[in-house]
Amino acid sequence: MATKATRLREALQVVIDLGLPGQQQNERTALCLLALLNLTAKKSWHEAGAPMIGITPIMDWSREHYGRAYAPNTRETFRRQSMHQMIAAGIAVYNPDRPDRAVNSPHAVYQIEPSLLSVLRAHGTPEYRTFLQGWLENRGALIERYAKARQMQMVPVRISEGQEIKLSTGEHSQLIKAIIEDFGPRYVPNGRLIYVGDTGDKWRFFDQKFLATLGRCNRRPWQDARRRDLLLSPELASPN
Repeated sequence: MATKATRLREALQVVIDLGLPGQQQNERTALCLLALLNLTAKKSWHEAGAPMIGITPIMDWSREHYGRAYAPNTRETFRRQSMHQMIAAGIAVYNPDRPDRAVNSPHAVYQIEPSLLSVLRAHGTPEYRTFLQGWLENRGALIERYAKARQMQMVPVRISEGQEIKLSTGEHSQLIKAIIEDFGPRYVPNGRLIYVGDTGDKWRFFDQKFLATLGRCNRRPWQDARRRDLLLSPELASPN
């Protein structure tokens, strides 16, 4: 059984071994890794597990097992400054139980990448470095595979003839699709789409040059957090 401090140092070294950027080489990301493995100080690395766990449960787990308490308003820091990079690096998988879950869903979960779990269970053994090197060499293919899987879950939206964008999964994106493809042509014929925001990317589509020509359009779409699309009628879309 290791001490909590020792296990945190080991986890931080693994974060470094996995090649995460310097900004993620910190205790917060080390705790995220340990939570993904459900690896308390009482367990050995070969006992690492692979639970599906969300951001708030990760924070709760860190407090319970390592005595690290984080304020509730740091939730986004965990998500954006640790877990986001772990997904991008192929270390964690996002919503493996339901890939079509909305990006902003409160039920979002993360899980350690399955092949990496086998590597980390060998931590502290002579085989660890060899297994790690093999995983790092194959990481590019893993990242590409998971990226394609996420891409397949996105919602395609035809915004004009021959032009399509893709929105993050979720009911809100289905509503935006219906507004642009069904409501727009029916109730705003020949209207012009200016802006489409998305939970995954608030700048999914933005015709900034055309918007700049509309002198009467004083309120910008990003000034209203509730707005996810902006469709102008032919009369309003005329810059003259």
